Amino acid sequence: MPTGLAAQMWRFVLIGGLAAFVDFGVYHALLGLGTYVHLAKAISFVCGTTTAYLLNRRFTFAAAGGGRRLAGFMLLYGTTFALNVGMNALMLAVLPQIPQRVSLAWVIAQGTATVINFVMLRTVVFRTP
Repeated sequence: MPTGLAAQMWRFVLIGGLAAFVDFGVYHALLGLGTYVHLAKAISFVCGTTTAYLLNRRFTFAAAGGGRRLAGFMLLYGTTFALNVGMNALMLAVLPQIPQRVSLAWVIAQGTATVINFVMLRTVVFRTP
């Protein structure tokens, strides 16, 4: 059963919030353990992305698994992985040395990747009209 755009966006936002919580939590936990910042961001992105993919596939886009969808997902998330980690690194380099700098860089990187992910998941990976 196809789901309308508004319902998809609402579910995507809710699931995205949960996935972002996973990403943010893992990121800060790894930083707290002394992990190199870019490695921490890479690992946290993979954790959050896996959460988002599994839940969005089931609840947002109601799509069955499949090799083509998985391949599309991997290509999309490979691209957004590079964009997310790169944007985080860029923001860490250009933001002023304020206490919230690491979290602010994370938010900017996450926001950029989230917009691209929704559009590409909806129009390419899960092809929803």
